[in-house]
Amino acid sequence: MNNTAILAGRIGLSLIFILSGLSKISGFAATQGYMDSMGVPGALLPLVIALELGGGLAVLAGLFTRWAALGLAAFSVASGLLFHLDLGDANQFNNLFKNVAMAAGFLLLAAQGAGDYSLDRMRQTRTSIGHANA
Repeated sequence: MNNTAILAGRIGLSLIFILSGLSKISGFAATQGYMDSMGVPGALLPLVIALELGGGLAVLAGLFTRWAALGLAAFSVASGLLFHLDLGDANQFNNLFKNVAMAAGFLLLAAQGAGDYSLDRMRQTRTSIGHANA
């Protein structure tokens, strides 16, 4: 049950970032303009896409999960503070705390690890077998 729950959590947490990264690629100019309008250099967009898409895929696959989860946790908090800090607006307030909740989920994943159904576990098992045969 634990490993299945970790896998479900990885899927849920990663999908929003994978889909967001893909949508930023298809709407590159509009996203860059929005970032500029919010005081965030649009030139950072390729890095944002790489983090969202790459980090999301890494978490989904369970590869370098702890590091990817920490990166996405930091990104969730930073993007929440940069884009959703208007606490007088109920929608922005809710979006900020959705980002905080995602960051919390990623911190739990970083602490727990990817579980048995992951490339991290496969790599760990192969390394253990390789050391045992040496």
